[in-house]
Amino acid sequence: MIINHERFGNEGPADFGGGLAIYDTSKPDRPKLISKWLTGGKGVHRYDYDGRYAYISPTAEGYVGNIVMILDLIDPVNPVEVGRWWIPGQWTAGGEEYPWHDYVTPRCHHPLRMGNRLYVSYWHHGLFILDISDMSKPTLISHVNSSPAFPHPTHTCLPIPQPLKGRNIMVVADEDVAKLRPHAPSFTWVYDITDETNPLPISTFQVPGIDPDGAPQPPMTGCHQPSERFKGSIIPFAWFAQGLRLVDIADPFAPKEVGHFLPDAPAGADQASSNDVTIDDRGILYLIDRIRGVDIIETSVF
Repeated sequence: MIINHERFGNEGPADFGGGLAIYDTSKPDRPKLISKWLTGGKGVHRYDYDGRYAYISPTAEGYVGNIVMILDLIDPVNPVEVGRWWIPGQWTAGGEEYPWHDYVTPRCHHPLRMGNRLYVSYWHHGLFILDISDMSKPTLISHVNSSPAFPHPTHTCLPIPQPLKGRNIMVVADEDVAKLRPHAPSFTWVYDITDETNPLPISTFQVPGIDPDGAPQPPMTGCHQPSERFKGSIIPFAWFAQGLRLVDIADPFAPKEVGHFLPDAPAGADQASSNDVTIDDRGILYLIDRIRGVDIIETSVF
């Protein structure tokens, strides 16, 4: 089991150190720390893991913001970096000119792997598709950025393993925080990546009723995170104040909601804050609220 460590602000012990904590969970009631891999700066935000390689979004010495990195954990005591990638301009220690003094700092939110590709969300710098046929040298295939036209940051780029209507599809969720300007709630995009050199948005999905007229709404009203594990064409989403939303993309040109669960607002809060959701092999859903804990949900949809 791996757990990301990331520092926010100045709270906590000074020697905490950002990175990845690696545990032996062969005895689930007694997880044992094997090692901690440390990185410079704040640490690792999110990641993907395939049982050997971790695809992470760390800060790193000499770079501005978070970058893409691949770690080999075949020896969990001694993780080894096998590759990294960044937007040209981030490696200021390497002499690259930094061009974003008047814009948001580049920040890899996290990469997701499918086959020999990484699908990378990069906050207000959009999305990137990388070829990792050679993990030591990730190479760029394509880049799309909906900011600043839509001022929400890109949170997750989720490739769909099976074709839908004969097309290769990627779901891209924008997070309803850190907006470049006051705006209506964020939503999710559906991209056609059949030609992966030219990703094309073909539809969007928004929870009905939360954007009646395009007027600005408070942060954390709209989209946050799609589950990176899902069944068939139905993707569970954590939609901040709108709770759990189950979105069917069997027709990627017309996504539709097929179920939802709205948790109670925590004591002292005005609304729920559904932050993450995942699903297990039985179809049981686990919905995490930023304040109130976890709801465990069963549904007949799956």
